[in-house]
Amino acid sequence: MDSEHWFVRSPAEQARHEQVRALAQVFAQRAAAHDEDASFPHENIADLRACGYVAWTVPKEYGGQEISLYEMLLHQEQLARGDGSTALAVGWHVGMILNLRASRAFPEERFAEVCRTCVEQGALLNSCASEPATGSPSRGGRPQTTAYPVPGGYRLRGRKTFSTLSPALTWVLVTAGIDGSPEVGEFLVHARDIQIVETWNVLGMRATGSHDIVLEDVFVPEEYLVGRTAPGGRSLRNRDGGGWMLHIPAVYLGVALNARDIAVQYAARYQPNSLPHPIAQVPHVQEKIGQMELKLLAARTLMYDLARRWDEAGAADRLRLRPQLAAVKTLATNSAIAVVDLAMRIVGARSLWRDLPLERLYRDVRAGLHNPPMDDVTWQWLAQAAVAEWAADIASGDVPEPRGLA
Repeated sequence: MDSEHWFVRSPAEQARHEQVRALAQVFAQRAAAHDEDASFPHENIADLRACGYVAWTVPKEYGGQEISLYEMLLHQEQLARGDGSTALAVGWHVGMILNLRASRAFPEERFAEVCRTCVEQGALLNSCASEPATGSPSRGGRPQTTAYPVPGGYRLRGRKTFSTLSPALTWVLVTAGIDGSPEVGEFLVHARDIQIVETWNVLGMRATGSHDIVLEDVFVPEEYLVGRTAPGGRSLRNRDGGGWMLHIPAVYLGVALNARDIAVQYAARYQPNSLPHPIAQVPHVQEKIGQMELKLLAARTLMYDLARRWDEAGAADRLRLRPQLAAVKTLATNSAIAVVDLAMRIVGARSLWRDLPLERLYRDVRAGLHNPPMDDVTWQWLAQAAVAEWAADIASGDVPEPRGLA
């Protein structure tokens, strides 16, 4: 079975996957131009709205398809085989909707409002939390963006960076320190009230529209304060274990699959006049192709297995999966980088040409290292989980004390 269908499980998944596959082929034709000038792919987003993709993770009770995490990853991976930037950008939206569906972190009235706008208007949502002074919000810094209490609500002032999907957003979830309080609030802001400063000019994933956004005295009604976090605490959105964040490794694996396909097709067709056969029959080329296949198989199998486990788990078990979910991201992104590198070694110097896709894929896949969780966080979580598991086993008497150690 080919790699596009290896993990598809049902006719319903297959039907939706074929829709996404057709879109990915269209997006692939547009990707180079958007990468060249770092322009936002509005036409791709329009296509995703037209087919209803932006509402596929919305609960059925609010008019969506309520697809599983597993299925969401199938489609995100496929979109990225066409254009990584488009897939990564829309992945934050469909992933956040799934996250809110699982965690029910929003007041239900606000969640229902967001969901209905997704279904009826193709509305898009993303969280904008990163700031220059605090870095990644996963590191725990208090945002400098501040919410000032006023009659009926709050006025927000501040600036956010890495605001992916900003040119197309309808809703922006903004974190802000609440003036006069140690708490951090999560505010649901309408995108019409923000200003976009086009700062996104980077190495890879150039078409994600991850510009800065500025909030200049934006009024937010009290009922759109959708969450509060105490100092050192975690948002209620984190109580689902973060399964939705697997949209990130899915995208980078999709980019790597695209590179693999290009390299394999090239190897199967290219026959220099020094050989009686295509280079696909040369042992060192076969070895590189085999290495690509193993890396992709291992990372994809882990990702889809843990997505299935997350879908089937209860709330407490989902939270316990956090270290393993982080491991998916670390394994996938590092494997994807290695696969693209191997693909370029197979194709050789031609892979460096700007009018061919491999150099763009090489730049795009590097961005995965800087999406959360970072590798050091993954190592820490896995280590802590291993030590805690050992301690629990010792306490319960399930395993003997190790011998031969002082």
